[in-house]
Amino acid sequence: MHDIGLIGGTFDRFHAGHLSLMEAGLSECSFIEVWLTADRLAHSKDSRVNSWDTRAQEMEEALGDDAGRVRFHTLEDNHGPAPAHADATAIICTGETRAECEEINRLREGSDLSPLHIISVGHVLAWDDEPISSSRIRAGEIDRNGKPWIPNSIRAGRMVLTSQVETELKEPFGQLVSGPEDNPSVAMTEVLTHVEGGSGPVIAVGDVTVRTLQDLNRPADIALIDGLTRREPWEGADGIDSSLYDRTLQCSSPAGSLTPSLLEACEQAMKSWKEGRLTHLIQVEGEEDLAPLILHPLAPLGAVVLYGQPEKGVVIRWCGEDAKQRCRRLLREFIPAE
Repeated sequence: MHDIGLIGGTFDRFHAGHLSLMEAGLSECSFIEVWLTADRLAHSKDSRVNSWDTRAQEMEEALGDDAGRVRFHTLEDNHGPAPAHADATAIICTGETRAECEEINRLREGSDLSPLHIISVGHVLAWDDEPISSSRIRAGEIDRNGKPWIPNSIRAGRMVLTSQVETELKEPFGQLVSGPEDNPSVAMTEVLTHVEGGSGPVIAVGDVTVRTLQDLNRPADIALIDGLTRREPWEGADGIDSSLYDRTLQCSSPAGSLTPSLLEACEQAMKSWKEGRLTHLIQVEGEEDLAPLILHPLAPLGAVVLYGQPEKGVVIRWCGEDAKQRCRRLLREFIPAE
């Protein structure tokens, strides 16, 4: 049993892979010094990384009773104290960081220090047999246990909402920015002060919302329209300019339901935005009202979904893990169409 083991990293969105790594280290070390990457370094790579305090707190909570055997420090460079640490005898890593541990041991030998015993731990795989990682979680691909955000039932065929789901959806899901209904640009102008400069795509659902963004010279990154407002044809829809988008997609989704066709179009648009920042206009035959329930699960953390609230204004909903969890729960309550 080693007295002190070392481990370093960002440990953002503490997940099942992180827990496996820590459990392996604690099984061979009496104490572990965790060197958490400083906010300055972490945010230079991805501004969505949680703060040092949040990351440390999440790790402590996940470790439970074992948290008393863990001491937290701030990592300000690549190696931290490992090359010169006189008391540590072990270092914990994954296969992809083993080479750095071996470099640390070479540096220790140059200082007449004994090499650290390397405890190398395999990755924990997600549902798709790819490793769970913080970057995949931030990209919106998986949850912290490696599970998908979209239930398999939504892929199987047309699903319809229940009265229970419908009741819950009547309450605005996000921050309401008020404005006059006959001049939606008033509310949308304020909305843009909140969302510009964000890390994720701006997703607009509804013809009025999409058209208003266009008229303010800020077309959505992903826009969904159906030619209707309040389930009635809207003449302003004819002014929506598809040439402002890199691609236009077609799909169908009857009122009160979600279809594989709508899901496929949203997945394609989201994938293209993530890979090449390509913008999309999705034209829905039927209704796009329920699309946010699949857009949040598909979107990266930091994305924002905008939709109109009749007679009230525009609703802003940032895409976070809480939004994804809520949408997944509601999607599981949909039932197959007869």
